[in-house]
Amino acid sequence: MLEQKVAVVTGASRGIGRQIALTLASRGARVIVNYNGSAARAEEVVQKIQEAGGQAEAVQCDVSDFQKAGELMNYVIQTYGRVDILVNNAGITRDGLLMKMSEEDFDAVLNTNLKGAFNCMQHVARQMIRQKGGRIINISSVSGVMGNAGQANYSASKAGVIGLTKAAAREMASRGITVNAVAPGFINTEMTEVLSDSVKEAAVAQIPMKTFGETTDIAEAVAFLASDEARYITGQVLCVDGGMAM
Repeated sequence: MLEQKVAVVTGASRGIGRQIALTLASRGARVIVNYNGSAARAEEVVQKIQEAGGQAEAVQCDVSDFQKAGELMNYVIQTYGRVDILVNNAGITRDGLLMKMSEEDFDAVLNTNLKGAFNCMQHVARQMIRQKGGRIINISSVSGVMGNAGQANYSASKAGVIGLTKAAAREMASRGITVNAVAPGFINTEMTEVLSDSVKEAAVAQIPMKTFGETTDIAEAVAFLASDEARYITGQVLCVDGGMAM
């Protein structure tokens, strides 16, 4: 259980991030529901947590902005005194073939998915060292493990998240801080709902378990890595993908 823990979940207004926020709160954590665009969606997550007896607050921040990410972390530290759990989930896609991909689309995805994770990690590291403990869980992707045609930017960003995770884990292990990554496969979210039936069928054909996962599958993995039971696990990439990357 995560009673008395303060958790920051980036990109938590919908999809996987939303479920992670709900799950951590259900374990007793006080959750900072970070969002960039949709205040209404973030407040809905906060309301759902509070109705279930949990504690949460929505805080707007574009984590791709280094200074803004620092302001987010400073706010949480000044308000709650600590950050025990950081889940770097914020991410975007700008899919396209490599030969046609614009520099703008490449940069936008790297800035949010990879640099955003770096920004938050750097701004929280000193506090976790001061606390002599913490859990950082970065959301990567099966695309970062295997690569995916039409997603050079997304695959690069998520592979970068894995490298960032491993490097940070080595740097902070002696301070009682664990850093791990969860790599989702195809998960039932708004993002996958818009896929055509033919694309979904092709995706399922690549999955040994022959089905898409649910957001709860990812959230439960994150909750485990955030718990005391995972105290001796660091620098790992947990693929929650129905067997795609094995």
